[in-house]
Amino acid sequence: MSQLTLYRTSLSLAILATLTVTATAHAKSSTKASTKTLIKTTVIPVDQQTLLTCSKITDNIARLACFDKISVGKIEPEAKAPLDIAKTLKVIIKEGKAVPVLAVNQTTTVTNPTKNEQKKLDDLVPNASDKEILKQVGVTATDVEKYTPLSVLYDLDKNDPKGILTIRPHLPMYVMPLWYNATPNYDIHSPTRQAEPFTKDSLQHLDSKLQISMKTKLAQDVFDTNADVWLGYTQQSYWQVYNGKYSRPFRSSDYQPEIFLTQPVKGNLPGNGSLRLLGAGLVHESNGQSDPLSRSWNRIYAMAGTEWGKLTVIPRLWLIANENSKDSDNPDIGDYMGYGDVRWLYPLNDQSTVGGVIRYNPSSNKGAIQLDYAYPLTGGMKAILQLFHGYGENIQDYNHKSTNIGIGIMFNDFKGL
Repeated sequence: MSQLTLYRTSLSLAILATLTVTATAHAKSSTKASTKTLIKTTVIPVDQQTLLTCSKITDNIARLACFDKISVGKIEPEAKAPLDIAKTLKVIIKEGKAVPVLAVNQTTTVTNPTKNEQKKLDDLVPNASDKEILKQVGVTATDVEKYTPLSVLYDLDKNDPKGILTIRPHLPMYVMPLWYNATPNYDIHSPTRQAEPFTKDSLQHLDSKLQISMKTKLAQDVFDTNADVWLGYTQQSYWQVYNGKYSRPFRSSDYQPEIFLTQPVKGNLPGNGSLRLLGAGLVHESNGQSDPLSRSWNRIYAMAGTEWGKLTVIPRLWLIANENSKDSDNPDIGDYMGYGDVRWLYPLNDQSTVGGVIRYNPSSNKGAIQLDYAYPLTGGMKAILQLFHGYGENIQDYNHKSTNIGIGIMFNDFKGL
């Protein structure tokens, strides 16, 4: 790795450390104030027959919501209210100053649902018998939404009982023993780095792909708005395990540390959708190689978390630091990787999921699409089938167009956002 790359990496990590210390210090100073935004959830009495009724629900999320609704005398001290976007904007316009307004009215009671609420519940729980049981118990669409992938992943409705500084899932963790590349990159280059040619023997079509990804919450309920600060790490590696002639080397590895903030919000979107999350972060990504194969970039991004029934969509926009610099390993990376992406996920009725990632730069007409299908196995694991087409399947091949397909095992029982 070049001295410039080491400098950028060190600078990025220094920024991460500074932000971490600042956020943690602020969290300690605002602990008393933030407790004011925690809410209690009232529940209804329950008998053994009702418990048995909830157990008949086939949908996992709906069943959890049902049990949570009927829990006797339960108080959730970790529950928290989201920032109400509409009411906050009204205050800003009326009073001329930024005053956060939280949606603190989270008490759940059995009421006759409106047509819109019923339509929302129909979208969340398609099974007719499940919906009938939920109506009997008094479970609303709001109750079910608390257990959506987005809510559980980022603690939007309540903090995880384990607290801060515990290891949590981030992106999917998987191993794909079979990862086929229809168009390997035999001419790895960039505008500022000379070409590094590879032979067909040294870079085969078939290898293995693995990804580990985790995060930890550094601070929670900061800024008096129930925002959380996270530190994440993702590593993606490609192993030429079937290339015995060249001692089965690792072809490439990408390392991606990041720090980001998530803010639970409440807002309405067209098509009966919901805005659940706003966030921002700083991410560094590099492949740890020396020149001429060194590749790296730093980004500042903003993101949102949205839901339409069972469909979860997370759009991101980012700015690239030192873009177009002649000293950069990859000054044109934005032309191929774009300036944002969209992740999406949709659970199917058989507990399997489909999802993916889309990137596109309209100015260069370049981008990529990734599709994932995960099917549940035993022990909380899932089989995963992944398809990729476009530029930037990894940072080393950011300016190379490839088509890939792989199959493997996802280790954590995680939706895979």
